[in-house]
This record gives sequence, structure tokens and C-alpha cells, in this order.
Amino acid sequence: MRRREFLGGLGCVSLLGPCSAAAQSGRTFHLGTLTPITPITDTSSSGKILVKVLGERGFKLGQNLTFEARGAQGDVAKLPALIAELKTRNVDAVVIVGYPTAMAAKAAGIATVAASGIGDPVETKLIESLAHPGGQITGISDVAATLSAKRLSLLKDMSPKLTKVAMLWNKDDLGMTTRYQASAKAAQALGLTVQALGVREPDDFDEAFSVMNADLPDGILMVADALTILNRKRVFEFAAVRKLPAIYENADLARDGGLMSYGADVPESFERAAALVARIFNGANPGDLPFELPTRYPLVINLKTAKATGLEIPPTLLALADEVIE
Repeated sequence: MRRREFLGGLGCVSLLGPCSAAAQSGRTFHLGTLTPITPITDTSSSGKILVKVLGERGFKLGQNLTFEARGAQGDVAKLPALIAELKTRNVDAVVIVGYPTAMAAKAAGIATVAASGIGDPVETKLIESLAHPGGQITGISDVAATLSAKRLSLLKDMSPKLTKVAMLWNKDDLGMTTRYQASAKAAQALGLTVQALGVREPDDFDEAFSVMNADLPDGILMVADALTILNRKRVFEFAAVRKLPAIYENADLARDGGLMSYGADVPESFERAAALVARIFNGANPGDLPFELPTRYPLVINLKTAKATGLEIPPTLLALADEVIE
């Protein structure tokens, strides 16, 4: 038996009462997922992680677990209706992505586990504190100030002459606005000038590109939310044409054509989100479960993008990468 499997089994034994009582009660548990973009289905990469981890804890899809997936396809105005729909389906917990989704779930009073993308939940007053969230929400947070400083440091490693950085973010998303603010403070601490480019809708990207064309920055940092992710290809293309180094917040953006990314490991975040769901199924109140912080932050570099755009990755930076796309 592998050590991880043994420890997983040992954890269930140590919690034999609540773990086995819920999973073996004969009751069926209902899990929902909701994102501002594409639904997290049981066959998607993140959905498979949820199903796997819950299965290891006795909640098995098709036996005592059902799975309801919803996605707003970029229209965040639909989130309250989608969360209401999940509530009518009697989900026992919903795993969400994004600050607007978290707010919709909070307003509906549904047991919620935030897997990623909510920004600083204390700063936005989504929760009372990381240790004692209160209400009906728990999940995975991040340390925006520390991450922002690291991203900018990596961008400077990529381009030592970096003095001015453009920051793209959705200024209608409070969670991402606080993340931008943390990034701006980190940039100032590093002696960098910030070119602030807040957007609210797809047409705003044209204006942002015009501003950068008129006053070219030395690099770009894009804050990830539904709006910026849906328009990512336009940002990739602009950065490529102008030969600008750019850094993004999650690995999928680098794998999809962005130059590089640094952020929380998404599979780990969903593994831990699933473990929190299991605790809720076992009777825990979400508001009593402390928010957790990721432990893995991979640096992903897309060497194909660098070569295609004529950017040279310094060997010292390349050596730091957890994943190199060639």
C-alpha cells in the first residue's frame, strides 16, 4: 500500500464516527459546482479531483453522491439565478470559483467552499476572519501581497530593465480590485511605476491596448477573473506583437499561450476544497472551518511563446521553473 493511501485510510479511521457515519448512513449527498465561466463537471479536470477525493472519504458518485454543475459563461449577472437553481436542487454544499460567485452563494445562504479566485476574503468582508469565517462559507484563500511581490520579482528577473509595469484587472470585481491594489503596492515597493488599466467589459481592452501603445510599458501583469480570462488571447497577442514579457496568475494561462505564470497549484486547491466538502457532509458548519492557504505555487514558463515572440528567457529564471512548455 502506498504511504499516501495508508495515511488517507488512517485519517478516516481516526475520524471513524463522523466519517463513516455520514458516508455509510444510506443517505445520498448532493454536491454543486458554480463558476463565472465554464461549468466544473464531474468529467472536467477539477471535477475529477473533487470526485476522487470525496470517493476516498466514502462519498462515491453514482452511489451516495450526486453532482450538479453550473457555469455563467462569462455573464456574472446570471450567478444569483444559478445559485438559486442549485439551492432548489437541494445541494448539501457548493464548490465555487471567483469572488462574484462567492457573493451570490453568501446571499443565498448556501454551504459554500471557495476553491479559487476570490481574492482576499477578509479585505472584501466576505468573511469575518480566515480562522473563523462565519456564515456558510469556507475554502482556499491566498496571500495576495506576497504573491504579487513574487510575480513582479519574476517579471523583473525576466526583464532586468523593467521600470514600468501595466496591470490589467476587472475593476467591477471587488476581489480582483483588492488583488490589483496589493500588486500595485508591491510594485511601488520594488521601485516600479504602475500603469493601471482597469476594464469592465470586452470593449475596454481596446482602450487599454491604446493606452499601452501610446506609453509602452516594460511588462504586463494580468489579474485573472472571468472577464480577463475570456479575453486572454487578446492580451497574449498584444504582448507578443510588442515583445512584452507578461506574467499571469495561473498555470492554465501559461499553458494556453501566455509567457509565464506563478500562482496557487489548482489541483491542490481542489483536493483541499474536496476535503472541506467532506467535512461539511460529515456535519461541520462551513463558517467554523478555517480558510486554508495553498502550499504549492508552481512557476510555469512557456518557452514556445518566448521563442515565437523573440524573447529570451534568462537561464537562471528557466532553472527556477516547475514546468517548461517547449
